[in-house]
Amino acid sequence: MSQYKPIKMIISGGGTGGHLFPAIAIAQKVMELSPESEVMFVGALGKIEMEKVPQYGYPIEGLNIAGIQRSNMLKNLSLPGKILGSIRKSKRIVKQFKPNIAVGVGGYASGPLLWVAERKGIPTLLQEQNSYPGITNKLLAGKAHKICVAFPGMEKFFKAKKLVLTGNPVRENLKPQSQAEALEKLGLDPNKKTILSIGGSLGARTINNAIEQRIDEIKAANVNFIWQTGKYYVAGIKERVTNVPDNIKISAFIDDMSTAYAAADLVISRAGALSISEITYLSKPSILVPSPNVAEDHQTKNAMVLVNEQAAKMVKDVDAVESLIPTALELLNDQVELNKLSEKANGLAKRNAAQEIAEEIFKAAHA
Repeated sequence: MSQYKPIKMIISGGGTGGHLFPAIAIAQKVMELSPESEVMFVGALGKIEMEKVPQYGYPIEGLNIAGIQRSNMLKNLSLPGKILGSIRKSKRIVKQFKPNIAVGVGGYASGPLLWVAERKGIPTLLQEQNSYPGITNKLLAGKAHKICVAFPGMEKFFKAKKLVLTGNPVRENLKPQSQAEALEKLGLDPNKKTILSIGGSLGARTINNAIEQRIDEIKAANVNFIWQTGKYYVAGIKERVTNVPDNIKISAFIDDMSTAYAAADLVISRAGALSISEITYLSKPSILVPSPNVAEDHQTKNAMVLVNEQAAKMVKDVDAVESLIPTALELLNDQVELNKLSEKANGLAKRNAAQEIAEEIFKAAHA
C-alpha cells in the first residue's frame, strides 16, 4: 500500500512544450506514488496540450483563453471576454471534479483555473521553470502554498518561505541509453559524430535559418545532423533544402527525444527551461541560442546559468546565422572541450525534481 494518500489534482497551464512536459512528468510521478489518485489537465484550446495530454492517458479540458498580444494590440480587445468565459468554465470544472489540489505550471491557461481554486480555498502549488518567472505565476504567487523553482535566486520574485528549489522535471521516458543503439535506430552512421538541433515544439526561425544558410558546410563536414525544425517551418525547409544525404535527418517534431539525445555528441538548442533541464539531466554538451522574443529576455538568463559554470556555450540570436554552424563544427572536433562541457552540465543536473515536486503536492493537498 502506498504511503501517499490519494489526491484529486488538476494541473493547469501549457501553451508550449516547455510548460507541458514538466506537467506530464509531475502527473506521472503523482500516479506512480499514489496509483489511486485522480489527475486531470486544463489547457488552452488549440495549443499543444490539447493534442499531447490525451496521448499520455489523462483527461483534459480546454479554455478559450489567450495571452496579451504585444505585436497586435487590437487582438487584445477580445481578451476580457475570453478571461471571463474561462473563469466561468473553470468554476464548472472545479465544481464537477472537486480537486483537493490545483497545480499551475505557467502559461496563460493556468490563470483562470488557479484563480478560481484559490478563491474556493483549494490549496495551490506553482511550478516555475524559468529563471525569470512568467506573468501568470507572478500574479498567482500571493495565495500559492508552495512555489517549486528550477533556479536559485528566485527570492527576487517570490516570498522566500514559499520557495522550494527542486529543478525542472523531465519526461519520464527520457533515459540515458547507448549511443550506438540510438544511431542504429535513427539510421545514422556510427563512425560520424552527431549534432542534434532542437528549436522547441513550434520551431526556432533563427536556428533554422542558420542551418539552412550553412547546409552545404554541414554536408561537407561529414557529420550526422538531426534537425528538428518545428511544425511551422518543416514544409518550407524541405522544399528549399534538396539533395539531402542520409546522414541529415529533417523532421517537424521528435517524439523519441531520448533516442535523439543519446545519438548526439553536441546539442544546439534554444535556452528554454525544459531544454536546459534535459541537457543537464543527460550531461550533454550544448550550444544555446536564447530566443530574444520572450519576456524580460529570460532565455538569456537561463543560458547564463550554464555559461557561467562552463557547462554550455552560447551564441546570441543576432549572431547565429553567421557563427552558429561554424562554432558547432569546430566544437564537435574538440573532444576535450566536449568532455568538459558534459562534466560541468552533469554537475548542474537535478534528477529528483519530479519526486520532490510530487511530495510537495501531497503535503499541500493534505495540509
